Amino acid sequence: MTELRLTLHPLYFLLLSSQLFHLSYGDVGTAAHYNPPYYPTACYGSRLSQFPPGNLFGAAGESVWDNGASCGRRYLVRCISAVVPGTCIRGQTIQITIVDRAQTSISRPSRNGATIVLSNTAFSQIANISASFVNLEFLQV
Repeated sequence: MTELRLTLHPLYFLLLSSQLFHLSYGDVGTAAHYNPPYYPTACYGSRLSQFPPGNLFGAAGESVWDNGASCGRRYLVRCISAVVPGTCIRGQTIQITIVDRAQTSISRPSRNGATIVLSNTAFSQIANISASFVNLEFLQV
C-alpha cells in the first residue's frame, strides 16, 4: 500500500494556529462603575429613552469618547482580570451602549481614567461590584 504523507507549509501552520488560539478579539482597557443619577448625559441630555433595556450602558473614557462620536455605540465587554483573583465572572460577555462621557458624568466613577465606566448593573454582570475597577476586553459591534 502507498503511504499518504501530509505536509503543512510553515506559513499555513502559522495561519491555522493564529485562528485557533485567539488571545483577544477586541481592545483591552479598564472598566470602572458609577452610581445613579445617570442623567443628564453628555450624549442625550435628560431623555430617559437613551437607556437600553436592562440598564446595560456606560460612559466613554477619553480614549473611547471620540469627540462625542461614541454616543450610541454598542460594545461587547468582558472582564479579563482584576487585582483580586475571582473578581471576574468567567465566561460572561455583555453588550452595552455608550450614553455619556465619563469625564463629565453627573456621578463620579469608582476610579478615574477608566476606558469605559459601566452602570452598576452592567458592571455587576461581568465582575464583583465591590471592585473599583477591572481589566476588560471590549469590541465595538
